[in-house]
Amino acid sequence: MERLINKTKGDRWIWLIVILLSIWSLLAVYSATGTLAYKKGVGTEQFLIKHLVMIVGGIALMYFSHLLDYRHYAGISKILMIVTIPLLLYTLIFGANVNEASRWVTIPIINQTFQTSDMAKLALITFLARSLSKKQENIKDVKKAFIPIMGSVCGVFVLIALANLSTALMLFGVSILLLIMGRISIKQIAIVSLAGIILLGGVMMLGPRRKTYISRIETYLHPEKVDPDKSFQANQAKIAIATGGVFGKGPGNSTQRNFLPHPYSDFVFALIIEEYGLIGGVGLVLLYLVFLYRCVLIVTHSPKAFGALLAAGLSFSLTIQAFANMAVAVGLGPVTGVPLPLVSMGGTSILFTSVAFGIILSVSRDIEEKKQKDNEKVIVGEIPAM
Repeated sequence: MERLINKTKGDRWIWLIVILLSIWSLLAVYSATGTLAYKKGVGTEQFLIKHLVMIVGGIALMYFSHLLDYRHYAGISKILMIVTIPLLLYTLIFGANVNEASRWVTIPIINQTFQTSDMAKLALITFLARSLSKKQENIKDVKKAFIPIMGSVCGVFVLIALANLSTALMLFGVSILLLIMGRISIKQIAIVSLAGIILLGGVMMLGPRRKTYISRIETYLHPEKVDPDKSFQANQAKIAIATGGVFGKGPGNSTQRNFLPHPYSDFVFALIIEEYGLIGGVGLVLLYLVFLYRCVLIVTHSPKAFGALLAAGLSFSLTIQAFANMAVAVGLGPVTGVPLPLVSMGGTSILFTSVAFGIILSVSRDIEEKKQKDNEKVIVGEIPAM
């Protein structure tokens, strides 16, 4: 055990945040799945154990990901992009259809569903970080740099947006942030943004889920004019938050878990506020803000452009996703299917989120090792020759 701890490197605050989020996730999921377990005629422990296995598996993946030198992810990103594009196409055509959305592919033998957009997020961010760092000398060149980068961003955006618009929009926003950090010209960024807006309009007006997207926006903007059933989830989440008060009802004492359709995933933040109150909700927000702050420090101290862009892209993606989920829960945005990173119950989303944390920690580990070597050189240089 001591040997394992000694090999654990990287930002200690991020490790602590991961542990706290994991513990909070176990408590929230155990409480939230009581009604689901009753409907399926099984014990709540069955869902808890399954979720615990995913959490432990995620932490193991994070540990091994942080041990791998982050530079290797540049090469891995090319393989991921080659696999991701056809996999997204396969998902749209042959994927499992849940709630009118083809987002999942069933993995043979283990019969576990796999959301391909989770891998696509990781693939695009690592590929963009690699491309922007590799092409810094020709970053203004349209053919060598701009077109390949724009093609990858817009291509992945469309393929994800056809089934999962909210995830696609967040990933597109992170991509624009990376383009700004990568010194892409304002004119070229404007072109990418314009292309994104055109593609967004096409998906919303012509895509297979256009009615769902329009309905959710109308429900959010004019809840009084639509069918009450369409605003049921949002209303129940508001009730959970309102009845939680300052200190909450206490762990396991939620009542809205019996009414919320997905209190263990999409609306887990509402359940947390109901049980832990405003204090619990603010505490969770602060954990994500501290995580973002620690990642900003990693970005500013990274000596290599690839490491800085990689840490920035992944941290922005995780933080934006977290705040998007919490915004929906408190009624600040239309209902989406975005999980709360490391807190919502899930399968592959937890694993890929853990890998993202591990890559960030790998960049942090590299910074620490370089600082340690520099300090050793200074100490050695100060020792007088015998």
